[in-house]
Amino acid sequence: MTPRFAGTPTARSQAGMALPRLSVLGNCGFGFAPVKPAFRERSMLTMTRTEAIPFDAMKGGMTWEWETIPEYLDSLARAPKGVNCIQYMPTASLMTYVMGLEAAKSRPATEAERQEMKRLLHEGMDAGLCGFSIQRLGPDSTQADYDGSPMVTDIMCDEDILNLAEVLRERNDGFIQITQATGNIKADLAFLEKLAAVAQRPVLHNVIVAARKDPKVHRRSLQWLERCRAQGLPIYGQTGTHRTGFAFTLEHWNLYDASPAWRELTTGSKREKLAKMQNPALREAVKRETEEADRKLQVIQAGVGGPIPHLIVQSVGGKPELEGYVGKSLGQIAEEEGKDPIEVMLDLSLAGDLNVEFLGPNRGFNAEYTAEMINDSSYTFPGASDGGAHTKFFTGGAFTTDFLRWLVRDEQRITLEEAHYRLSALPAQAAGFRDRGVLREGAAADVVVYSLDGLAIEPEWIGEITYDFPGGEWRRIQRAKGYQAIIVNGVMTFADGKCTGATPGKLLRHGRG
Repeated sequence: MTPRFAGTPTARSQAGMALPRLSVLGNCGFGFAPVKPAFRERSMLTMTRTEAIPFDAMKGGMTWEWETIPEYLDSLARAPKGVNCIQYMPTASLMTYVMGLEAAKSRPATEAERQEMKRLLHEGMDAGLCGFSIQRLGPDSTQADYDGSPMVTDIMCDEDILNLAEVLRERNDGFIQITQATGNIKADLAFLEKLAAVAQRPVLHNVIVAARKDPKVHRRSLQWLERCRAQGLPIYGQTGTHRTGFAFTLEHWNLYDASPAWRELTTGSKREKLAKMQNPALREAVKRETEEADRKLQVIQAGVGGPIPHLIVQSVGGKPELEGYVGKSLGQIAEEEGKDPIEVMLDLSLAGDLNVEFLGPNRGFNAEYTAEMINDSSYTFPGASDGGAHTKFFTGGAFTTDFLRWLVRDEQRITLEEAHYRLSALPAQAAGFRDRGVLREGAAADVVVYSLDGLAIEPEWIGEITYDFPGGEWRRIQRAKGYQAIIVNGVMTFADGKCTGATPGKLLRHGRG
């Protein structure tokens, strides 16, 4: 989640927003502090798989001048920043630091360990943390660890999470971000209610989404959210409103991890993956689990490119003998060659040395249902951009621009005033800010001036590749058009779409610079 805080418009064609360019760091329970020196490399390996961040980029880009959270926050405060930021306690890092990785993945914490985790969370919040974050997706997690095992928080027990929630209640401070989807929706929602009741602090629920053809999907979520608020539970819903695509190779892909067979196939080194793709038994298991996919895997596949037969061959890694496949869907190729679409996918990946790229086509989005997620609840806002994660196959950072141009300008389903409120003041309130998110005398001078008619995203859908990571590594990016000025803490960081090089951003400890 990377909320952008906006304010009151000045005109339709040109609007000003109070927008502190605030990044919330440490989502989903993942991060690099606290961490013992001996565990630094293993913590980076985790991110190579679960977030597709290159190991060499992390190794070259991080100074590792910290072990504890206070030391990490001091390092973050010193780093040049073009945006303001706040930091969650990454719960997976906390549990591993206290319990060790093997214990954290195999048993609940002891009472002594729970007390130590509470102490460290208190210490971190004293130093400026904004709360804590969790991803809990169960043993068949959609985002597994480097070795294919669940992430620490995926199998975290209720008591260990509620133990941390007590810290926020004791302090009457902070908020919680949680992504929970264990396969039992009733139990998941019941736990979120219990978490909010124990913490008595805002809980950001990831994620509410709208299906193209079935309005019951998001309406049930909104009805649940209203019931929670009627009970006095401070839960907010982050909504997936952005239109973006996925383009991936099987060298970097991990979002079929809810299937044990797919997870096994895509775990390990490149050489190991190539060997596994030639294993007849594993290939059959992958096909069988895809055909017999439970609801969880079906929803995941629909949201990350669509069913496998619909995926399109985007590129073939410079292999001339494979060029004839470019532009064809896996289903089309399968029909032409008398194969299963998964066999086509694996055979092409093998022939292309894992460099064949598959594209999820744009099958359209439902503007009416997407707008309902905002208009029909007072407690939702756009988010779930993943804040730059999954660098090899996804870019979600343009969600604010797409929200404004699509649902406000083009479809006119959300007013500009309401859009600014949902992008600014409401997230600011949820995060505990009182001096940000609005254009008001005395508030922080974080402002964006833009032309609504000129808003655009380039390139559309899957973005483009740029080699700007440490070590010459690449990632996907998109660029926003139509922004005249971006001002952070009174200093212009972008002028007419070009970066000025200024770095006025601050770590907002306790919501302050």
